[in-house]
Amino acid sequence: MPTVEVGDLADGDFLLDVREDDEWQAGHAEGALHIPIGEFVARYGELTEAAPQDGRVNVICRSGGRSAQVAMYLNQQGVDAVNVAGGMQVWAAKGRPVVNTEGQPGFVL
Repeated sequence: MPTVEVGDLADGDFLLDVREDDEWQAGHAEGALHIPIGEFVARYGELTEAAPQDGRVNVICRSGGRSAQVAMYLNQQGVDAVNVAGGMQVWAAKGRPVVNTEGQPGFVL
């Protein structure tokens, strides 16, 4: 499974968050695209519209399990996708910004 470390992600890298709505609302990476894993196949078109054509899709969840499943699926579809190691827990621990749905400081649920 292709993986990327949080520290290797640059500001502006495309990020797909596959956590559930309550997790997203509590706190997420600003600018990430949110498609919960349970809705992912049905909403796949949203990803293809938003993702950079020649760029990588960095998939994140809370700890890395759900995002690994989605990254694997995307790779099978021919998309350059990687799992973000440690997920939002590591994202927050590394001091990367986490915001809630109002754009205020958030937390990882």
